[in-house]
Formats: sequence, structure tokens, C-alpha cells
Amino acid sequence: IPISGKVVIVANHPIGSLDGLALLKLVGEVRKDVKVVANEVLSALSPLDDLLLPVDNLGNATVRQNLKAIHGHLHNEGAVIIFPAGEVSRFGPQGIRDRRWNNSFVKIASRTRSPVLPVFVDGRNSVFFYVLSFLARPCSSLWLVHEMFKQSSQTLNIRIGNPVAYQNYASAGREFDHKAKLFRKHVYRLQHNRKLCFEDQEAVAHPEDRYLLRAEIKKCELLGETVDHKSIYLYRYCSDSAVMRELGRLRELSFRAVGEGTGLRRDTDVYDASYEHIVLWDDTELEIVGSYRVGDTRNILNEKGIAGLYSATLFKYNENMRAYLNAGLELGRSFVQLRYQGMRSLDYLWQGIGAYLRSKPEIRYLFGPVSISNDYPEKTKAALVCFYSLYFSSKQVCAEAINPYVPDESVLPAQLFKGLDFKEDFSLLRAFLEESGVVVPVLYKQYTEICEPEGVCIFGFNVDPGFSGCVDGLVLVDIEKLKPRKRKRYLSGE
Repeated sequence: IPISGKVVIVANHPIGSLDGLALLKLVGEVRKDVKVVANEVLSALSPLDDLLLPVDNLGNATVRQNLKAIHGHLHNEGAVIIFPAGEVSRFGPQGIRDRRWNNSFVKIASRTRSPVLPVFVDGRNSVFFYVLSFLARPCSSLWLVHEMFKQSSQTLNIRIGNPVAYQNYASAGREFDHKAKLFRKHVYRLQHNRKLCFEDQEAVAHPEDRYLLRAEIKKCELLGETVDHKSIYLYRYCSDSAVMRELGRLRELSFRAVGEGTGLRRDTDVYDASYEHIVLWDDTELEIVGSYRVGDTRNILNEKGIAGLYSATLFKYNENMRAYLNAGLELGRSFVQLRYQGMRSLDYLWQGIGAYLRSKPEIRYLFGPVSISNDYPEKTKAALVCFYSLYFSSKQVCAEAINPYVPDESVLPAQLFKGLDFKEDFSLLRAFLEESGVVVPVLYKQYTEICEPEGVCIFGFNVDPGFSGCVDGLVLVDIEKLKPRKRKRYLSGE
């Protein structure tokens, strides 16, 4: 069960209202923001009001207000339990199975770009119920209350699958009915560990012990303090580290929220050991707010050669890059926890980068891959790449993408960008992206706004299949060309 982040939990419905109560209890032990889409029976239990999203069923009768409440809960990164059958399972040729699943849950998940967590509830009602269901189905529905109390003191076995990411079910075609059928089949295949219908991803690991984290963090080098009492540390890798495990967990959680990530429980790799990590710490909440992975390329090249650079897995460097590498700092794997975004956290991390640079005056260049989520519609990815290639392409060929991204300009309006005025074209870019409900990725703005003209360049764009198919632009910043205001903020030490 994902411990945080929006998720649509779908399950079969073998017993009745007790299925919803059992899943509420189970999921509620992991996260407190879970709600269940409830029929009129559960909705009558007023003590559960705070846990319910009431609907008559998940058919066409679902009113707009109810759908708005479900969408709102998911947009607030909540968990929603849905029983797509809308009624209890019946006995049939394949045993006790749900009837046709309504496709509303697929529409809800798709419109909110939520992962879907499949759950199989291994339960059944009495033989009498199924006989009654065959002879007089309306009467059997009335009998369900009696069936629920027959389950007293019984154990309900539940199998929980791995989450299915939005991009994995979105690629299964355009028909919502077809996807609903596949999810139904996927859930029942959990019962016997059979081959599943969708490619899934491991649930993100649970958090590390807060006090163990604090003890490890306090041993790190302190780079600075913020005005709101957060601390910036430099963490150096060590084996069996709670900090490294938590960094990997939070990376994966943050990247999945924007359609990226490795699909594993934690986003960690072999490069973590030879890089250093700038960590923003909230001592009040005992939370890692965000982090940047940084690598002094001279040290890495001396110890491991070019293969020691993470960016070399995405781009092939030539000799023209040597001067930049010899005075460079590779940046990557940056994240800020969702709850801390919009609270100057990225700015604080850059203060940490500045403190790091003050101790290494020989470093002149910052470089690294900056991603565009594969969740972005194709035309918006093409627009971003065309715009940043137009204004920031390097005049010198220093790197070649291993898996190049070539924008399909046919999906763009003719002459979207004139190439005559940066601000005018940037306004056109933002307006074009807004039509599709997306914005310019924050790091593209950060890197290109931090320098004077010609202080930043992009060497190319690469598709990373190991990171949910995101598009990475290889960006280089010359810190000698930082704007005076940025230089004062990040490098002066004031």
C-alpha cells in the first residue's frame, strides 16, 4: 500500500459492506487519508461519515457533485477505495465472481493520473445466499445484512498487488470498458499468482525511523541554516544508512508524482556512493525536505573514469567536454517533498549548493540532466524541446544523446516560435502548455533564469527508458556568468 500520494484502490466485492469496512481498516493502518466510495448501506453509518465518499453506485447515476468530491480527494493526494462492480459478487460458472465492472473508476483514475492499486478480497457468503440470489435476486440483496453478521470472528484474507502506474494502463488503448475488463481480470489473477494483465511497479518503501534519521543527519557537515529554522547538510554515503534509504524512498515518491521514477521501492543506484548529497532537513517535523545529488567530476574521473559519471549513461561525451568536466560539478536527482513545495525549499537547496561551491573555488561549471515528464502530452514535450533548443543550444558539440529525443514538429502550430524575442516566445510557450494543463518544468526555469545571456546552454535531449521514459536535457551553467543578484544570494555567504 503506498504510504502517501494519490491512489485509486480497486477490489472485488465478494461479501458486501464488510469488504469496504475491512479495506478501510487495513489501508487505514498505513495511511489516515483513505476514503471509500460507498453505497447507501455504508452511507447510513453516520460514524463513518468522514471516511465515505457517498454515491448511489458507480453507474450513470453518479452525480457530478460526488465525482467532484472524489476528484478533489485524489488531487489532494488522498487514497480512494472503489468497488467497481457496484454490487456483491454472485455465484456463476467461474465460481464466486463480480459481474461486469463499471468503467467509472478508470475514468476517475485517468483524469487524475492516479496509479491504481489492485486488491483481491478472498471471501464468500453462505450457500443459502447464493441459492436465494439465483431464485430471487432482490431478496438476496436484502439478506446481505444477515450475511455480514455471519462473518463475525472470521478472518478475511486479502491479497494486495503492486500499483499500476498511470502510463502503464493509459497505454492499454482508449476504451475505458476494455481497461475496466483488464483490471477485473488483473484482480482475480492475484488470487492464484497468475500472470497479470498490466505491468506494475513496486510500492514505495515505508519511511525510515525518524529518530535514527535525525541521529545520522546530525553527524553530517552543516552547510547552513535557513531563516525558518531548517538546516542544510552535506551527506556522504555510507553503507546501511537510514539517510540513504530515506533519500531513495523520497526520490521515488516525488518522481512518481510527476510521472517519472524507477518503478522500484527506492530510487537508489551505484552512483550514490561516489557522489555527495545536499540535504535540507526539517528538525521540527524530523523530515528530509529535499535533496540534490552532486558530484565533483575531477575526483570522479580520477577514481572511476568517464564511466563513473551518471550523466554518461545518457550522453556520450567527446573531447570538447573535457574542459567543462575538469572544472565541473554534476547535479542530479533533485527533489522537494510535495508537502514542502512552494515554500522556498528549492531556493534553500541552492543556498546549500552555493555553500558547497565556496569550499571548492576551482569549480566553474554546473551541469546535469534536467527532465521533462513522459506524462506531458507529446506536443508539449516537442514545444519545450524546440523552444529550449532554439534559445539555448550549445554552439559547440560536446555530447551526443545515447537515445536521442527528436521532437515531432508536425504536432506543433506552424512557426510557433519566431526566434526573435525570448520573452515573447516564452510567453507563447507558457500559453501553449497551459492549453494542455501543464507548465514549464521548474528546473528549466531555474537554470535558464539564473545566468546572464550565454551563461547557460543545452547539449541535447535524451529519452531515458529506465526512468519512466522521461526526456532529459543536458544543461550546463557557467557560474562566472551568474546574474549579480543570484551570485550575491548563493555565493556570497551572506
